[in-house]
Amino acid sequence: MKKFLKNKLSVSSIRKLRNLVQNILEVIPIIIPIGLDLKKLGRIYGTDKASGHFYTDHYTTHLSRFKRKRIKLLEIGIGGFKDPKAGGESLRMWKKYFSKGQIFGLDIIDKSTHEENRIKIFQGSQVDMNFLKKVTDETGELDIIIDDGSHINEHVIETFKFLFPILKDGGVYVVEDVQTSYFEEFGGDSDNLKNPKTMMNFFNGLTDSLNNQEFVIPNYKQTYFDKKIISMHFYHNMIFIYKGNNDEKSNIVVNNQRRTADN
Repeated sequence: MKKFLKNKLSVSSIRKLRNLVQNILEVIPIIIPIGLDLKKLGRIYGTDKASGHFYTDHYTTHLSRFKRKRIKLLEIGIGGFKDPKAGGESLRMWKKYFSKGQIFGLDIIDKSTHEENRIKIFQGSQVDMNFLKKVTDETGELDIIIDDGSHINEHVIETFKFLFPILKDGGVYVVEDVQTSYFEEFGGDSDNLKNPKTMMNFFNGLTDSLNNQEFVIPNYKQTYFDKKIISMHFYHNMIFIYKGNNDEKSNIVVNNQRRTADN
């Protein structure tokens, strides 16, 4: 049925039909209950985050605290490759999960057919900094950023350097499919696992930022990442980076010390 509609309907007709369906779902939420967990929603909408990569368990752990808040989420990479009518599954999953959230999608292919209430689409390259500036000027500060874009190592690193400062304190930056850190065609390297140009080594290097206050380096000047990265979580093929400030880091240390003392 999906293939039939894509072949028979224009992009504008598909957009109108999708908006009609989404409006019905908004009015009759029992069809896809808001209370469903992320894994079930992912399977309903058909995103590989739930079935191919099994990312939804980790997303639930790290993002469930935002579930009923008025958040802004940007996902780089809408899916469907070069087909403008394909993809958008995870955007619709996020929209349902974050029922008060504003969802933004970014892709190098025109995916405007996936726009609907609370989903805004931007077309451009994730390493075109002028384009990203226009996007973030429109979105404002973001609560969640997910890089599921080109997966090219250089792209992932440059995009993070630009967008992480746009993330709100208390926000989370996610990088998916970091297995391309080992794939030569994506700028990765399996022969030299210490290659500084791979995303895994870039993000591994940032873990030192967590302990920068203990560096025994005369006149050391904190970097932006030293000041703002408060925790990093590495999983199979994905990374979560939490943003905050040094006061939050200190509070984490103090709270951990208190728990240790209580035990």
